[in-house]
Amino acid sequence: MSVDGPAPPPRVDPRELDAELVLAIARGAVDERFGATALVPPAHAWLDRPAATFVTINRGEQLHGCIGSIEVRVSLREDLRHNAVMAAFHDPRTRALRAAELDLVRFSVSVLGPRSALQFSDEADARRRLRPRVDGLIMACNGHRGVFLPKVWDALPEAGAFLDNLKRKAGLAANFWSPTLTLERFEVVEFAEPRTRSPASP
Repeated sequence: MSVDGPAPPPRVDPRELDAELVLAIARGAVDERFGATALVPPAHAWLDRPAATFVTINRGEQLHGCIGSIEVRVSLREDLRHNAVMAAFHDPRTRALRAAELDLVRFSVSVLGPRSALQFSDEADARRRLRPRVDGLIMACNGHRGVFLPKVWDALPEAGAFLDNLKRKAGLAANFWSPTLTLERFEVVEFAEPRTRSPASP
């Protein structure tokens, strides 16, 4: 007779999320690396529920870093803190954030919803089935994998360009196609700091 273990805790319900607190946790994790007092957020059950997040840091229109999780492994609180620090200091595309830049950058957070397999017969069919500005996409094929958040549609609004650039991100040629290629889509709840922030008090 098999004995089932305890049921996993429910995922975060996006309707519960407090945008201001989510962003404060992400920024606070980075502030702490420069000596700020650790943020102690109010007790909310949703902070301890499993979640997958991406944290993006921009300076003006320029990307400083974007790091995230595809798999749901830890609590929202832990995932936010980890990805914020990684985006600030360990994105291989850029150098580490400096203390003097803290008031010049803007944090945004995407909380991922459940993933679902995209069913398609060929590349043209896959393009037709994509929902611009709604779908985030995970592409995988023969050990290659790439991820685009829905916000990438802002820069690549045409489905063909979206897919071709995702192939490149996955390390594949833009004209590559294979019957073994898989696509999963997901939606996100996104929160972003205002484009103009007041400098932190000394």
